[in-house]
Amino acid sequence: MALVAQFTPLPNRTALGARWKALEAQADAAFFLSWTWVGAWLASYDVRPELLAVTDEAGADVALALVGHAMMPRLLGRTATLSLNQSGDGQADRPYVEYNGLLAARGREAEAATAAIAALSRRRDWRALRLSGIAPDSPLLDMPCWTKRRVDASPVYQVDLDGVRGVAGDYLSLLSANTRSQIRRAIKDHGGGLPHVARAGANEVAPWLAEMAALNSGRHADNAWDDPAFRGFVTTIVEQGRASGAVDLLRFTDAGGVVGLLVNFVHRGQALNYQSAFADPRTGKDKPGLLCHAAAVDHYAARGLALYSLLAGKDRYKQSLSTCQESLDWWVIERFSPRLAAEAALRYILKRPASA
Repeated sequence: MALVAQFTPLPNRTALGARWKALEAQADAAFFLSWTWVGAWLASYDVRPELLAVTDEAGADVALALVGHAMMPRLLGRTATLSLNQSGDGQADRPYVEYNGLLAARGREAEAATAAIAALSRRRDWRALRLSGIAPDSPLLDMPCWTKRRVDASPVYQVDLDGVRGVAGDYLSLLSANTRSQIRRAIKDHGGGLPHVARAGANEVAPWLAEMAALNSGRHADNAWDDPAFRGFVTTIVEQGRASGAVDLLRFTDAGGVVGLLVNFVHRGQALNYQSAFADPRTGKDKPGLLCHAAAVDHYAARGLALYSLLAGKDRYKQSLSTCQESLDWWVIERFSPRLAAEAALRYILKRPASA
């Protein structure tokens, strides 16, 4: 019997959490589809996406996803837009989902995607569908549409920790001569070794996150750490994930004091660097960020993990630290409407990029 997919109002978090965690135990999903992530997001923001549930003939969950509905700004006015596992509100979506998709039972991903596509196609209340941070081969891209636009593509730079162990832990030998030189020079500036790594206990979470916020203050335009809601989200996900081992808050120090802090997710043998904060360089050629990541690589290689991921981003430092990579895409799937057709023509005339 074919699977059935339907949209329902969002259940209360207790009921949804029970369903989500039960299905998660049967799935090979990414961390960003885990209840640790989803539950923290729902607890931190005033959002009420709908629940998309794909069920079998017995009514058991085969796939789950959250779907936000919002009138989102476009070149020629606001457009009714659905967002997979996002709300459509810019502030609430600042946590930045990656490895997006359906939370689906192992081995049933393809048929669940087919049922979800059918349910989305039956809805008549949208003109655009956002699929953010999805794999390039996501089956959700098979959805029938008038047009689909890839608005961004990003590398995901990673370190193969099996490779690090294969060179007896000499991670620097796997990097370019220039990156090795920068890290070794910074090591010399810090007393001849990598920083000490400490993992936050329950009593360290609040002061260490406050330290991260202070170190990040004023360093970036449109800084997420300046947003109280985002800081609340990070606090929630660290507090909820720390005890289970799903989230690490790491602090790096040496004789000169703090070097930096990282918030990392630990999931299915991989460590994923989500947030960072670094002290000011101590010399003109100091690289506290490179030192902290190099120390994190050593830390996770010693723990037996398979991969250290720097997550999506085109930053030069991520490429310099990596030994392998993959990619994620951001797509907008559109139905025909006269306004979107006019926008497409205008975009072509003005040579505007797809992300505009």
